[in-house]
Amino acid sequence: MNRWEELTGGTSGEDYAARLAAVAGSGKDMHGEARFCAALVPAGARVLDAGCGTGRVMIRLAELGYDCVGVDLDESMLAVARRQAPELTWIRADLTDLAPAAVHAGTGFDLVVAAGNIFPLLATGTEAAAVRRLAAVLRPGGLFVSGFGLDEAHLPVPPSITLPEYDAYCTAAGLTFVDRFATWDADPYEGGGYAVSVHRR
Repeated sequence: MNRWEELTGGTSGEDYAARLAAVAGSGKDMHGEARFCAALVPAGARVLDAGCGTGRVMIRLAELGYDCVGVDLDESMLAVARRQAPELTWIRADLTDLAPAAVHAGTGFDLVVAAGNIFPLLATGTEAAAVRRLAAVLRPGGLFVSGFGLDEAHLPVPPSITLPEYDAYCTAAGLTFVDRFATWDADPYEGGGYAVSVHRR
Protein backbone atom coordinates (compact mmCIF):
# COMPACT_ATOMS: atom_id res chain seq x y z
CA MET A 1 0.00 0.00 0.00
CA ASN A 2 1.36 3.43 -0.91
CA ARG A 3 1.23 6.46 1.35
CA TRP A 4 -1.71 7.94 -0.60
CA GLU A 5 -3.79 4.82 0.02
CA GLU A 6 -2.84 4.87 3.69
CA LEU A 7 -3.92 8.51 3.85
CA THR A 8 -7.21 8.26 1.95
CA GLY A 9 -8.21 4.61 1.76
CA GLY A 10 -8.46 5.00 -2.01
CA THR A 11 -11.97 6.44 -1.76
CA SER A 12 -11.38 10.20 -1.82
CA GLY A 13 -12.10 10.98 -5.47
CA GLU A 14 -15.41 12.79 -4.99
CA ASP A 15 -14.21 14.74 -1.94
CA TYR A 16 -11.00 15.70 -3.72
CA ALA A 17 -12.92 16.90 -6.77
CA ALA A 18 -15.25 18.96 -4.57
CA ARG A 19 -12.28 20.65 -2.88
CA LEU A 20 -10.74 21.48 -6.25
CA ALA A 21 -14.04 22.87 -7.48
CA ALA A 22 -14.27 25.10 -4.42
CA VAL A 23 -10.75 26.40 -4.99
CA ALA A 24 -11.50 27.07 -8.65
CA GLY A 25 -14.73 28.80 -7.68
CA SER A 26 -12.76 31.18 -5.47
CA GLY A 27 -11.02 32.48 -8.58
CA LYS A 28 -7.64 30.86 -8.01
CA ASP A 29 -5.65 29.95 -11.11
CA MET A 30 -5.81 26.15 -11.46
CA HIS A 31 -3.71 25.70 -14.58
CA GLY A 32 -0.12 26.47 -13.59
CA GLU A 33 1.08 22.92 -14.19
CA ALA A 34 -0.48 22.71 -17.65
CA ARG A 35 0.89 26.11 -18.58
CA PHE A 36 4.36 25.05 -17.41
CA CYS A 37 4.23 21.90 -19.54
CA ALA A 38 2.90 23.79 -22.56
CA ALA A 39 5.96 26.04 -22.42
CA LEU A 40 8.22 22.98 -22.74
CA VAL A 41 6.69 21.05 -25.65
CA PRO A 42 4.52 22.19 -28.57
CA ALA A 43 0.83 21.47 -28.97
CA GLY A 44 0.31 18.04 -30.45
CA ALA A 45 3.05 16.48 -28.33
CA ARG A 46 2.32 13.21 -26.50
CA VAL A 47 2.03 13.69 -22.75
CA LEU A 48 1.68 11.14 -19.96
CA ASP A 49 0.10 12.51 -16.78
CA ALA A 50 1.55 10.21 -14.12
CA GLY A 51 -0.61 10.19 -11.02
CA CYS A 52 -3.31 12.08 -12.91
CA GLY A 53 -5.85 11.98 -10.08
CA THR A 54 -9.16 13.52 -11.11
CA GLY A 55 -7.60 14.82 -14.32
CA ARG A 56 -7.28 18.55 -13.71
CA VAL A 57 -3.87 18.93 -15.39
CA MET A 58 -4.47 16.52 -18.24
CA ILE A 59 -7.89 17.85 -19.17
CA ARG A 60 -6.41 21.32 -19.53
CA LEU A 61 -3.50 20.01 -21.62
CA ALA A 62 -5.95 18.20 -23.88
CA GLU A 63 -7.88 21.45 -24.30
CA LEU A 64 -4.61 23.06 -25.39
CA GLY A 65 -4.14 20.46 -28.10
CA TYR A 66 -1.91 17.83 -26.49
CA ASP A 67 -2.26 14.08 -27.05
CA CYS A 68 -2.63 12.90 -23.45
CA VAL A 69 -2.82 9.69 -21.47
CA GLY A 70 -3.55 9.70 -17.73
CA VAL A 71 -2.52 6.97 -15.31
CA ASP A 72 -3.34 6.58 -11.63
CA LEU A 73 -3.78 3.77 -9.12
CA ASP A 74 -6.75 5.31 -7.27
CA GLU A 75 -9.95 4.14 -8.97
CA SER A 76 -12.05 6.73 -7.09
CA MET A 77 -9.98 9.52 -8.65
CA LEU A 78 -10.09 7.97 -12.10
CA ALA A 79 -13.88 7.65 -11.88
CA VAL A 80 -14.11 11.44 -11.55
CA ALA A 81 -11.66 11.95 -14.42
CA ARG A 82 -13.60 9.61 -16.70
CA ARG A 83 -16.86 11.38 -15.89
CA GLN A 84 -15.37 14.80 -16.57
CA ALA A 85 -13.62 13.83 -19.81
CA PRO A 86 -14.83 10.45 -21.09
CA GLU A 87 -13.23 11.05 -24.47
CA LEU A 88 -9.71 10.96 -22.98
CA THR A 89 -7.63 7.91 -22.09
CA TRP A 90 -7.53 7.10 -18.37
CA ILE A 91 -5.65 4.00 -17.20
CA ARG A 92 -5.47 2.38 -13.78
CA ALA A 93 -1.93 1.22 -13.09
CA ASP A 94 0.79 1.35 -10.45
CA LEU A 95 3.64 3.69 -11.38
CA THR A 96 6.16 1.47 -9.63
CA ASP A 97 5.67 -1.43 -12.04
CA LEU A 98 4.29 0.42 -15.06
CA ALA A 99 4.73 -1.34 -18.40
CA PRO A 100 5.05 0.83 -21.53
CA ALA A 101 2.31 -1.16 -23.27
CA ALA A 102 -0.10 -0.41 -20.41
CA VAL A 103 -0.06 3.31 -21.26
CA HIS A 104 0.16 2.88 -25.05
CA ALA A 105 3.68 4.33 -25.01
CA GLY A 106 4.45 3.29 -28.59
CA THR A 107 7.56 5.19 -29.67
CA GLY A 108 7.50 7.15 -26.43
CA PHE A 109 6.01 10.24 -24.85
CA ASP A 110 7.42 13.70 -25.47
CA LEU A 111 6.76 14.64 -21.85
CA VAL A 112 5.87 12.87 -18.63
CA VAL A 113 4.49 15.08 -15.87
CA ALA A 114 4.10 14.01 -12.24
CA ALA A 115 2.36 16.85 -10.44
CA GLY A 116 0.66 16.80 -7.05
CA ASN A 117 3.21 15.28 -4.67
CA ILE A 118 3.34 11.97 -6.52
CA PHE A 119 6.76 10.87 -5.28
CA PRO A 120 6.31 11.66 -1.57
CA LEU A 121 3.03 9.71 -1.65
CA LEU A 122 4.51 6.50 -3.06
CA ALA A 123 5.29 3.60 -0.77
CA THR A 124 8.64 4.30 0.87
CA GLY A 125 11.41 2.58 -1.05
CA THR A 126 9.57 2.47 -4.39
CA GLU A 127 10.51 5.94 -5.62
CA ALA A 128 13.48 4.78 -7.71
CA ALA A 129 11.35 2.13 -9.41
CA ALA A 130 8.70 4.70 -10.33
CA VAL A 131 11.29 7.06 -11.80
CA ARG A 132 12.81 4.18 -13.78
CA ARG A 133 9.42 3.07 -15.13
CA LEU A 134 8.40 6.59 -16.13
CA ALA A 135 11.77 7.32 -17.76
CA ALA A 136 11.30 4.17 -19.84
CA VAL A 137 8.16 5.51 -21.55
CA LEU A 138 9.87 8.72 -22.70
CA ARG A 139 11.18 9.01 -26.21
CA PRO A 140 14.88 9.93 -26.53
CA GLY A 141 15.07 13.64 -25.80
CA GLY A 142 11.73 13.59 -23.99
CA LEU A 143 11.22 15.58 -20.79
CA PHE A 144 10.36 14.38 -17.31
CA VAL A 145 8.73 16.99 -15.06
CA SER A 146 7.78 16.55 -11.43
CA GLY A 147 6.72 18.88 -8.66
CA PHE A 148 6.52 17.87 -5.02
CA GLY A 149 6.81 19.12 -1.48
CA LEU A 150 9.94 18.67 0.60
CA ASP A 151 8.70 19.64 4.05
CA GLU A 152 5.64 19.23 6.24
CA ALA A 153 4.25 22.62 5.18
CA HIS A 154 3.89 21.34 1.61
CA LEU A 155 2.88 17.73 2.25
CA PRO A 156 -0.05 15.85 3.84
CA VAL A 157 2.43 13.23 5.12
CA PRO A 158 5.91 13.44 6.69
CA PRO A 159 8.63 14.13 4.09
CA SER A 160 10.12 11.00 2.58
CA ILE A 161 12.27 12.05 -0.37
CA THR A 162 14.96 14.70 -0.77
CA LEU A 163 16.05 16.44 -3.95
CA PRO A 164 19.51 14.77 -3.93
CA GLU A 165 17.79 11.38 -3.64
CA TYR A 166 15.37 12.24 -6.43
CA ASP A 167 18.16 13.46 -8.71
CA ALA A 168 20.10 10.27 -8.03
CA TYR A 169 17.08 8.18 -9.03
CA CYS A 170 16.77 10.21 -12.24
CA THR A 171 20.46 9.78 -13.06
CA ALA A 172 20.23 6.04 -12.47
CA ALA A 173 17.24 5.91 -14.85
CA GLY A 174 19.24 7.59 -17.62
CA LEU A 175 17.84 11.10 -17.18
CA THR A 176 19.87 14.31 -17.26
CA PHE A 177 19.08 17.31 -15.07
CA VAL A 178 17.83 20.36 -17.01
CA ASP A 179 16.45 22.89 -14.52
CA ARG A 180 14.62 23.37 -11.23
CA PHE A 181 12.00 25.89 -10.14
CA ALA A 182 10.25 26.86 -6.91
CA THR A 183 6.77 26.96 -8.44
CA TRP A 184 4.82 25.94 -11.53
CA ASP A 185 5.08 29.60 -12.55
CA ALA A 186 8.82 28.93 -13.08
CA ASP A 187 10.08 31.06 -10.20
CA PRO A 188 13.78 30.29 -9.59
CA TYR A 189 14.50 27.62 -7.02
CA GLU A 190 16.68 28.95 -4.22
CA GLY A 191 15.91 26.33 -1.62
CA GLY A 192 12.59 25.94 0.13
CA GLY A 193 9.87 23.41 0.68
CA TYR A 194 8.62 22.84 -2.87
CA ALA A 195 10.45 22.13 -6.12
CA VAL A 196 9.54 21.57 -9.76
CA SER A 197 12.27 19.58 -11.50
CA VAL A 198 12.91 19.06 -15.22
CA HIS A 199 15.04 16.19 -16.52
CA ARG A 200 15.66 14.94 -20.05
CA ARG A 201 16.05 11.43 -21.35
